[in-house]
Amino acid sequence: MAAADQRNNHNLLLKALPADAFDMLLAAAQAIQLPVKHVLVEADQPIDHVCFMDGLASMVASNAEDEAVEVGHIGYEGMAGAHILLKTDTTPNRTFMQVAGTGLQVSVEDFEQVLKAFPEINALFLNYVHCCDIQLAQSALANGRYNMHERLARWLLMCHDRLTGSDLPLTHEFLALMLGVRRSGVTNELHVIEGLRAIKSTRANVRILDRERLEEIAAGSYGVPEREYERLIGLPIRRPAKSG
Repeated sequence: MAAADQRNNHNLLLKALPADAFDMLLAAAQAIQLPVKHVLVEADQPIDHVCFMDGLASMVASNAEDEAVEVGHIGYEGMAGAHILLKTDTTPNRTFMQVAGTGLQVSVEDFEQVLKAFPEINALFLNYVHCCDIQLAQSALANGRYNMHERLARWLLMCHDRLTGSDLPLTHEFLALMLGVRRSGVTNELHVIEGLRAIKSTRANVRILDRERLEEIAAGSYGVPEREYERLIGLPIRRPAKSG
């Protein structure tokens, strides 16, 4: 039964585990609902659990002046609380749900017991941390070398990778947080991409009409972390170019 559960599980990290390690982790896991704005990791607070999830979570960095920007996406390819793998109990970054989903929650103690029982899976999880670092590095590159609509196209592709269907329930406020710009700037750039017939945007939804066109708009700002994830984890996160 556990093998069937593993095959049917949406989370790619869990799919990539050896069956015995998955069974042990599943026995310690609790299924939970993850509503919008649910906090998975609070800044500077020790966590009790890690969470293997679907839906869409944002990792956000902020400063003393309450300026904030998204520094990472987490969806069905990953886990919240990955800093535990680096042997630190807190992080200054906050992680919370932007699009509702579900998750398997495992206490930090139980998760560390699984890692101890199956030392070979440490490499898998550290490879995931590496992929997160590459995502952050590529975001810095995009911020420095690509224009606004190219950066926006990249973030929309990353959201599309992590959500089912072609409708992305994303508000303009969230997109502004992702890009670190004003809401009005996001609205203008959405109109630009809409004019190129890649998307259809409304107040709280972006529909992907032509993913291949969206990838063309994103140019070289999209694709490196996705290729690295597939190389190291062994499962694709990147969707085919055809929408849907």
